[in-house]
Amino acid sequence: MAEGLKALLSTLRQSRALAAKQDIAAVSALLPQANTTAIRLGDDCAAIPDGDGYLLLASEGFQDSFVRAMPWFAGYCGVMVNTSDIAAMGGRPIAVVDAVWSETSEAAAMVVKGLQDGASTYGVPVVGGHTNMRSTHNSLSVAILGRACRLLTSFDAQPGEVLIAAIDLRGRWHDPHPFWDASSALCGTKESARLRDDLEVLPRLAEDGLSHAAKDISMAGLLGTALMLAECSGVGMNITLDIVPRPDDVPMERWLSAFPSYGYILTARPENVSEILNRFQERGIAAQAIGQCTTTQRLDVKWGDEAETFWDLTQTPLMGWGA
Repeated sequence: MAEGLKALLSTLRQSRALAAKQDIAAVSALLPQANTTAIRLGDDCAAIPDGDGYLLLASEGFQDSFVRAMPWFAGYCGVMVNTSDIAAMGGRPIAVVDAVWSETSEAAAMVVKGLQDGASTYGVPVVGGHTNMRSTHNSLSVAILGRACRLLTSFDAQPGEVLIAAIDLRGRWHDPHPFWDASSALCGTKESARLRDDLEVLPRLAEDGLSHAAKDISMAGLLGTALMLAECSGVGMNITLDIVPRPDDVPMERWLSAFPSYGYILTARPENVSEILNRFQERGIAAQAIGQCTTTQRLDVKWGDEAETFWDLTQTPLMGWGA
C-alpha cells in the first residue's frame, strides 16, 4: 500500500489540473494582496460588502476543445459550476451573464441552449452578455452575481477544526472528461428542483453559524481543493482517504481526479460536525468527516496503514494567496 500511495500522490501532484492552480501564482503576484484590500483575493467568489451582507461575483471560462466537443453541456456547466461557487461562499445566485464566441450560429445555438437549460434548472436568469458568431474558435465565459448574508470562505479554516467532504454520488461519468455529473440528467424533469434545494444546504450552514470555511471541489480534485483551502487559511490538514465518500466501483485515483457537479469540503468545530453531516445526509448527499486542520501547513494523507505528505506549503506555495 505504501508504494501505491506514493504513486497515487505523485500522479495527482503532477496533474495538469493542479498545475493550472499553480499558474494562478503568476497572476496573484500582479494583484494587491488579500490583506491590503477589503475584498480578499483567492476565494471562489469576490465577496463585496453590501449593507448587512455581501454581493458575490465570480466567473468561469471554458476551453475551445470542451465547447467544441460538448456545446450543450458546456453551456449547462456555465451555470452549474458558477452556482456551485456561489453556494460554496454561503450565498444564493441572482443572475448570470455570458460571453459566447463561435464559428457559426448553429454552434452558438447549442451552447446557448445548454446555458438556458442550466439557468432554468438552477433558477438563475440569464440577463445579458456578449455574442460573436464570426470567431475562429468556440469558447464560452459565464459570470454570476449572488448574495450572502454570512460567508463561507477559503480564509477561515482553523487548526483543530474537522474537515468534512460532502459529495452527491448519484451521478455518472461524463466521458472522456473527469466530470462526475449528478446534475444534467435531472434537467427538464420534476426532480430538477432537488438540485436547488441541495445547494440551499450551504447558505443555511453559514447562516446558522455551523461552518465558516468551505470550497467547492474543483478540477484540482478533492486533495487539490483541500490544499487550496489550507493555503488560503494558513493551516495544514490530515486526510484519511478510506473514508472519503466515493462510489463503490470507482478507483481511488480516478475519484481524486474527479470534478463532481456537487462536491464540497468544509471545516467545522467538532461539536458542529454531527449536525452538518445530518443536513447533507437528509438530502441524500454522502457526507463524512475525512480529516482535521492542523498547524503544520502540510497536507498529509493516510490510506490504509500508510501515510505520506502530499504537499508542504512551507516549501512550495500553490496559488500564492497564503494567509
